[in-house]
Amino acid sequence: MKHLIVALLLTTAWVTGGPAHEQSSEGPVWDLQFIRTKPDQRDAYLASLKQTAKPVWDEEKRQGLILDYKIFNNLTQHDPQEWDIEVAVEFKNFAALDGFEAKELSIAGKIAGSQESGGKRGAMREIVSTKLIQEIVLK
Repeated sequence: MKHLIVALLLTTAWVTGGPAHEQSSEGPVWDLQFIRTKPDQRDAYLASLKQTAKPVWDEEKRQGLILDYKIFNNLTQHDPQEWDIEVAVEFKNFAALDGFEAKELSIAGKIAGSQESGGKRGAMREIVSTKLIQEIVLK
């Protein structure tokens, strides 16, 4: 009877994927920027992202350099010193970050041309924090 129970447990473990640490895997990596826009600059900052950053992100996505990008609004600000906008860029994995900055600068130079640069955008905001996080995919 003990052999039957052990066999049943081993079979169940094999069918369900084995030990608990095999129940998840590393997913995509997100580069996050938490931004506080300066007074009366929020709309201008968002317009700047749309005009200059979005075309670059779209091209990076088309070339497979990034998987996606998102802009988030902080709806739970408790004080004026907190971030109000988060910019998130999704990468396939950590290896996708290797050499990314040079590729991004090249794309931005071709697309932006004489358009407003990210430097002007810097006058509209302050970067409160940056984070590099990785999704955990539950199996």
